[in-house]
Amino acid sequence: MTVRLGLIGAGAVGARHARTLAGFEDVELVGICDPARPAAEALAVELDVPRAEDLESLVRSGVDALWLCVPPFAHGELELAVVRAGLPFFVEKPLAADLLVARRVADAVAAAGLPTATGYHWRHLDTVEEARMAVSGRPVRLVDARWWGATPPSAWWSREDRSGGQVVEQATHVLDLVRLFAGEVVEVVGAAAPSSAEGRDVADATAAVLRFGSGAVGTVSTSCVLPALTAAGLDVVADGVSVHLTETGLRIRTPAREHRTEPSVDARRAVDRAFVDVLAGGQASPGLVDVAEALHTHQLACAVARAARTGATVRVGDGERSPH
Repeated sequence: MTVRLGLIGAGAVGARHARTLAGFEDVELVGICDPARPAAEALAVELDVPRAEDLESLVRSGVDALWLCVPPFAHGELELAVVRAGLPFFVEKPLAADLLVARRVADAVAAAGLPTATGYHWRHLDTVEEARMAVSGRPVRLVDARWWGATPPSAWWSREDRSGGQVVEQATHVLDLVRLFAGEVVEVVGAAAPSSAEGRDVADATAAVLRFGSGAVGTVSTSCVLPALTAAGLDVVADGVSVHLTETGLRIRTPAREHRTEPSVDARRAVDRAFVDVLAGGQASPGLVDVAEALHTHQLACAVARAARTGATVRVGDGERSPH
């Protein structure tokens, strides 16, 4: 069975997905669309795929599903239009720049009963499953997550109302794993170091303390003032074992031994392959995160961002307004 797909968003992330999808033998990439026409044209020429004028033209071409790879501020109406068209879709993280839009999309998806997937590719790492097995049956007591890196060059990233800020746009990956290892966070308190850069209102750094429903505690910290990504990952402490996990490595320590390994899975390819398999009639892989599941991570990210920004104690899931 050949799955016919369209892609909206020809930036760096969209181009990566397009190249991956074009390499699958059972996929026909039938159109690429982006409001920035030169980017769409360049990618379409590279992959020998037609450039589509807009969403409507992709729908008319008879696609089976769409890949939505747009910046955080561009989410919302796009997904709602895709839902009205009755099409399954893959959407890159984060779900939106704020919580209200993400909830509106998730509600529409749930009402329509459409298959969806999101770009939380870390869940497809075999090292993540190995780490989960290492703490299985042992109560998690502490989680420490971090994302310390640079300010991306895109102008929209530096504006919190367009990107959601570093916690929502970048650290969402590690917050998703925080939930995977330790369960749901119920309350957050935090603080932020305000921006020192002209034209950027995203904080230089944030730090937050997390309280889990299980009784565990955690911390998360971010910074965007470094020249390059320096630390992105998490540490998990359970009874008798500690785990240090990044996208490229895993270390497990117990009283008896220390074990180090690297992923054998290309998670960025695996996340696309997993949803193509679903569209072809297969079962969803355990690592696949749909919009409903991604909303829980987005709620946590928004709570952390709000707690850091305001200094107030925030209950996860509270708040309906956008950041500004």
